Amino acid sequence: MNVLQRPTLHDVAARAGVSIATVSRVLNGTGIIRPATEAKVREAIRQLGFRPNRMGRDLRMGQSRSIGVLLPTLANPIFADSVAGIQEAARNAGWTVLITSSDYDTGHEQTAVEGLLSERVAGLIITVTNADTSQVLNSLDNELVPYVLFHNETGNPARSCVAVDNARAGYDAAQTLISHGHQRLGMVAGQFAASDRSRSRHAGFTVAVRAAGLPQPDLIEIDFNSDIACGALRAAFLTPLRPTGIFCSNDLLALRTIAGLRELGLAVPYDVSVIGMDGINVGQLIAPSLASIVQPSREMGRQAFAHLLARIAGDAEPEQIRVPHSYRPGQSLSAAKLQE
Repeated sequence: MNVLQRPTLHDVAARAGVSIATVSRVLNGTGIIRPATEAKVREAIRQLGFRPNRMGRDLRMGQSRSIGVLLPTLANPIFADSVAGIQEAARNAGWTVLITSSDYDTGHEQTAVEGLLSERVAGLIITVTNADTSQVLNSLDNELVPYVLFHNETGNPARSCVAVDNARAGYDAAQTLISHGHQRLGMVAGQFAASDRSRSRHAGFTVAVRAAGLPQPDLIEIDFNSDIACGALRAAFLTPLRPTGIFCSNDLLALRTIAGLRELGLAVPYDVSVIGMDGINVGQLIAPSLASIVQPSREMGRQAFAHLLARIAGDAEPEQIRVPHSYRPGQSLSAAKLQE
């Protein structure tokens, strides 16, 4: 059966006319259940073809003082720095951290989470491709597994998250470019299907551009795992009306974009100004230094761990924790008058 069609604990409970807690007790052999009630649950399981998800079952069979962390990649320094914050907080609290990555693949997310929970972790800190449509999150919710979304935002009040306001970050990037006199703007982003963060940043960026009465900004989508080729930038930048200022959805894309523009014979910031997003340290070490919208990634990691620990202990309700971003100036951004 397709994952999207797989029956859940909610379905079994509804079919049997009992609570989810009762279904869980039947599946785990815990508590006192009347034979007639158990029979109804077993029949509902048979009719629906329900297959217990080992994620929640493994979690309840025994826990260690460890948590699991799922990230899209560790190649991006923003996630590596986030993990450092999680590990620091965990170490101070006497916990250990197990880490895995999904390579921006929704299929890998389910397998990775099941692998973490098979290690009896007490809860999870996770970044998924799309928090609004994630089957992994639906499974965790159904199985009552404690977790905190990390870098993802969510409109679901029953889910905890720690993230910056990504739409506002995109808005602020556009405002910064506009304040430097840029009127032809563009955005370089990873494939939108692989990042709800990127989509939110683009939405905020576009709102600011429209509010200023400027033309619709160009959008160039680049695969996260491929190098930027000149061909991906040529159509947008080798024209008389090319953008003079661009926002890249993360700093790694900004660094690769600067290199790609150089291959096209365009200099940053003389020909094109560039702002990144994340505030990774290496951005300050290159020439020109990278202007960037900064996420306090290490602090976000510490906050995510603290909130997860409170959720595991039952001391906190789900909370949407918004962490403020900031702007770090850099030599990659200059006034538009130098470029017209």
